[in-house]
Amino acid sequence: MALLVGILVAIVAVAYAIAYFYDKFGSFTVKVNKYDMAKQGLCLSETPEYDHTVSELNANIVYDMTNISGLDIPANVDMVNGSHNGENYIAYTFYLINSGDDTLSYEGEMVIDNVTKGVDEAVRVAIYKNGEKMVYGKTKSSGQGKESDCDSEFLSSNIVMRTRAEGFKPKDRDKYTVVIWLEGNDPDCVDAIVGGTIKFTLIFKIIEST
Repeated sequence: MALLVGILVAIVAVAYAIAYFYDKFGSFTVKVNKYDMAKQGLCLSETPEYDHTVSELNANIVYDMTNISGLDIPANVDMVNGSHNGENYIAYTFYLINSGDDTLSYEGEMVIDNVTKGVDEAVRVAIYKNGEKMVYGKTKSSGQGKESDCDSEFLSSNIVMRTRAEGFKPKDRDKYTVVIWLEGNDPDCVDAIVGGTIKFTLIFKIIEST
């Protein structure tokens, strides 16, 4: 009986491990270097028509997030523009646009601005670039490579990923969807991360223009 109770308690503890992905500026921000927007026309929009372009966008906040499986996220999550969070995940679609006159090469880098209570150990970040999906997570705690549900490991303790494009012509646009969740099947999704916080920023900059 004692063993049964112990197992049930463990299951309940994992099922209710909650991480608070919260910051007064939002849990996910995407930016373009303001100089690159002003001088070269690299800009952001929540719609492909880019009637309104800006140098910074913020996803809506998810105030508390219970762990889920990545399999619970809709397969068509990248088909909705702007902020379209689920109950337990962040989802944000935006467009990076060349509204200038020059052909560009750009680089994007996603960083972790702040994290508490080790919640990054169990977080997952899916990046859809023009429909192509990649899932990122931290290296296993054992140091033995990526988790089985991930396509790639974080590049470092505070850099999630980098992306690059060349030959980005005037009026070209790349579509990005970012999805963030707490993976319940990760061995590091434990009681110790309850109440943890995390904030991400994806920054784009021009590396060459012609």
